[in-house]
Amino acid sequence: MANTPSPKVIAQEINNVVGGKENILQIAYCMTRLRLTLVDSAKVNIDAIKKIEGVMGIVEQGDQLQIVLGPGRVTKVANEFGQIVGMEVGEVDEAKLRKQEINAKNATPFKLFLKKISSIFIPLIPAFIACGLVTGILNIVLKFNPGFGAGPIGGILKIAGNAVFYGLNLFVGVNAAKEFGGSPMLGGVMAAIVSHPDLTKVTLWGNPLVPGRGGIIAVLLVVAFSSWLEKKVREIIPESLDLFLTPLIVILISCFAAILALQPLGGFISDAIGNATKIAISGGGAFTGFILGGTFLPLVMTGLHQGLTPIHADLLKTTGENLLLPILSMAGAGQIGAAIAVLIKTKNQRLKKTIVSALPVGLMGVGEPLIYGVTLPLGKPFIGACIGGAFGGATQAFLKVASTGMGLSGLPLALITNKPILFLIGLLVAYIAGFIATMALGFEDPIE
Repeated sequence: MANTPSPKVIAQEINNVVGGKENILQIAYCMTRLRLTLVDSAKVNIDAIKKIEGVMGIVEQGDQLQIVLGPGRVTKVANEFGQIVGMEVGEVDEAKLRKQEINAKNATPFKLFLKKISSIFIPLIPAFIACGLVTGILNIVLKFNPGFGAGPIGGILKIAGNAVFYGLNLFVGVNAAKEFGGSPMLGGVMAAIVSHPDLTKVTLWGNPLVPGRGGIIAVLLVVAFSSWLEKKVREIIPESLDLFLTPLIVILISCFAAILALQPLGGFISDAIGNATKIAISGGGAFTGFILGGTFLPLVMTGLHQGLTPIHADLLKTTGENLLLPILSMAGAGQIGAAIAVLIKTKNQRLKKTIVSALPVGLMGVGEPLIYGVTLPLGKPFIGACIGGAFGGATQAFLKVASTGMGLSGLPLALITNKPILFLIGLLVAYIAGFIATMALGFEDPIE
């Protein structure tokens, strides 16, 4: 770490091998990557970029070059790069990013749908993390001082920790309407309708309606329908009447469609997901955890993991706990063990520096630098990481560890689980299994 060049030096070295400022159309960055939109990709020396100290990996997508630098460093390098080429630097909107990254060659309708669903929840991740940590810290305090929760401070913290779930249907409604092409506030209104507490006062077919039935799944169905309807209505309503009639027609029709059909359907799907998850993990136990933990990394590489985001949120919203997240997070833990094995075996000094710089953020749950900078390029260590994730997932399932929040992974996830000590045991199992598997499989050490 001490020999890693300054952000300014890294930025200058990148500029020297990407064709200079004349070859740059746009500069942006996300959590771990510097993203350069290029005039001509042929002018870029990919091999030279890989050799720059501080660069952990490269991803090429069309005319965009993504240079993996890791959290913290990427912001500094991006700003220095912007000054060198004389261009403004944009911080990428993670939701829009998912759309921009769609490659026409790989964009099947199913993957497009999953990306759209994932984009609804990405803006909510900071709220999930913050509220989850508040709840986790409060739970730790309550173990040592049970009476703290009865006081005003404890009460306020409990509300703060639960706030994201209290308003989750509304947040999802607004974001879903954006993704489905409707008016955000109409999406929020539809979410409010199916969540309204006064639904209990309405009796239908001899039974009172249930506020929030179907959770997130119902909201997605309802808002998808209202957004579709809104676009159809706008096609036939004169512009002079659009402001008044379109929202009215959408709310009136969607309201009854939601209550009579879509919310009950969402409730059925939500209940089925919850029951299937519990049966699979409780019935299959360690075997189910082994399969889930071992296959999650390949799932991430295909992008199909994005379809799990609403399932995580719905499990938390409807049951208060999520048995899946601790299991799936073991995939990242397997990466840690595999990376440590590579660190011990490799003689390549640059690879060692890459691992040393990526391990701290990997322990915190950000595994991208290790994936693109270490295990995936080397091949067999990626398999070792999957094996580590499998054993870690089996342990978490066997111990029945569940998260009470989302947005966190790695060591911080322990703060929002029902059994922090047992979660850490599973984490350690994944580290060790990933290490042993990678040491046994070996790998071709890259030439210095």
